[in-house]
Amino acid sequence: MTTLVAGASGATGRQLVQQLLNRGQKVKVIVRSPEKLPESWKSNENVLIISASLLELSDSQMSEHIKDCEAIASCLGHNMTWKGIYGQPRKLVTDAAKRLCNAIRVNSPEEPIKYVLMNTTGNQNRDLSEPISFGQKCVIGLLRLLLPPHVDNEQAADYLRSKIGQNNQLIEWAAVRPDDLTNEEEVTDYEIHPSPIRSAIFDAGKTSRINVGHFMANLISDDDLWDKWKGQMPVIYNKSSPK
Repeated sequence: MTTLVAGASGATGRQLVQQLLNRGQKVKVIVRSPEKLPESWKSNENVLIISASLLELSDSQMSEHIKDCEAIASCLGHNMTWKGIYGQPRKLVTDAAKRLCNAIRVNSPEEPIKYVLMNTTGNQNRDLSEPISFGQKCVIGLLRLLLPPHVDNEQAADYLRSKIGQNNQLIEWAAVRPDDLTNEEEVTDYEIHPSPIRSAIFDAGKTSRINVGHFMANLISDDDLWDKWKGQMPVIYNKSSPK
C-alpha cells in the first residue's frame, strides 16, 4: 500500500510517516525542504521524496504523483510565526484538500481513495450538531476573526464533510481531531471519541503527536477501523488525560 503524506516535514507528519513505515508501507512525501527530513528516510526504498511546494504543482503533476496511492494524509499546518499566521497561503490546508481531491477525480480510481485530514478539537463536526458553551462560542468567534489558520482548519473539514460527502464513489475521508498537542517519544494508550468530551478552550486534554500519527496510520492500514470512522471527525486524547 502506498500513502502520500502532505506536511511530512512537520512534527506530526514525521510521526505519521514513521508509523506507516513501521507497518511496512510505502510512503510518498511532498516537501519544500527535503534537507530537513530524517536521513533514514533518504536511504529507505519505501520512501519517495518529492521536492516541491504542493500548491505550486500543476494539475497534471498532482494527478501523476497520486495515481498509484491508495491513501492520502494531510498533516499540513501553518507555522506559528507572524508570516505563517497572517501571510500567504492563508488557505493552505483547504486548498491542498481541494487540489488533492480534484486530482483523485481526474485519475478516477477503481477503488475509493482514503483521505485522512489532521484537524483540531477547536473545530466542530456540524453533522453532529456538537454542543459547545456560550463562552467557547465567543472565543471561537474571536479566533475566526484573528487567526486565519483556525478558519482554514474549519473550511478544510467542511469541504470534506459537505462537498465530498458520505457517498462519494472516488473519495472516502476522515478528519482526526487531536486536542492540545504534545511531544512524546513513545506511543501510549489513547482513546477515540466521535465528539469532544471536554472543552477545547477551557478544559483541553492532551494528545501526543506520536499518538496522532499512530491512529492515522491505523486508519489507513486497518480497513475495519476505517469502516468505523470514515465520514466522521474522531477526537483523540491521550488516555492519561483526566476528565
